[in-house]
Amino acid sequence: MTRTFTILAAILTLAQLATIGFGFYSKFLDLSELKKDIFLIHFFLGLATAIGLLLVHCIIFTYFLGTGRWVKEVGLAYDLPDEPWPKLTRELKRSAFPAALFAMLIAIATTSAGAGAQLQSWRWEVHATLAFATLLINLWAFRVEYRNVTLNATVIREVLNEVDRIRAARGLPSNAEELLRN
Repeated sequence: MTRTFTILAAILTLAQLATIGFGFYSKFLDLSELKKDIFLIHFFLGLATAIGLLLVHCIIFTYFLGTGRWVKEVGLAYDLPDEPWPKLTRELKRSAFPAALFAMLIAIATTSAGAGAQLQSWRWEVHATLAFATLLINLWAFRVEYRNVTLNATVIREVLNEVDRIRAARGLPSNAEELLRN
């Protein structure tokens, strides 16, 4: 998950930068026909970027809900104490969720302001300011999410190691051996 998240975050950061670039280019371009084409690129790239941001942050929600539940269930099955692993996964989830939610909400606000600017109901400066805020907030959220995903991967490895230790003490095959059988 760490590698997948890193790739998606990098692509979306570049997409945000490209969207901002095309937005300013279309705003200050003098040629009328080319301006329309550049604006359409900005519009569709911005829409795809906003949907991508929502998707990635939803993936983070799902990842922490799923892995947190898995750690809890394995802990119950093998009588593992709540501390350190199940408790740590809850804390990681709780610290990632606000950043992800805030990043999603600012992306929605920016997209809405873009529609308002297109209809000339809002000043374009509001949309531009929100675009930069979206970039900064998503960079912050990506950092928080990356740190938590990395730590969560360590928790999963530690739980698997502890389960293998318990299984060996009970005379059972390791997880890897059992997976090969089935």
